[in-house]
Amino acid sequence: QVQLVESGGGLVQAGGSLTLSCVASGRTSVTAMMGWFRQAPGKEREFVASITWIGGRTVYADSVKGRFTISRDNAKNTLYLQMNSLKPEDTAVYYCAASTYISSRPSALNFGSWGQGTQVTVSS
Repeated sequence: QVQLVESGGGLVQAGGSLTLSCVASGRTSVTAMMGWFRQAPGKEREFVASITWIGGRTVYADSVKGRFTISRDNAKNTLYLQMNSLKPEDTAVYYCAASTYISSRPSALNFGSWGQGTQVTVSS
């Protein structure tokens, strides 16, 4: 099992930027892919971005392409999500997740470990 702890959420104005971090601990050696998901009130959890732990291959949701960047620091067991040009519709709780295998079309079903979430609120 991998334990995940997110940080970096907060309140930002539309057009602003935030960087989320997620520190992994425990059985990190079995991690093949990590990702970010988000869930807005009354909506289902949705995929945001993923990255393979080896090779750094990335996948993004269409809604965040060109604005968000996912990255990782293997030495620090840390995952990042740089969010630029934020919009009010980006408001959600953002979750970090880890998977023991790689999927070319990631969904929540692929990930077995989850963080507790961090709130991102974008004001208009």
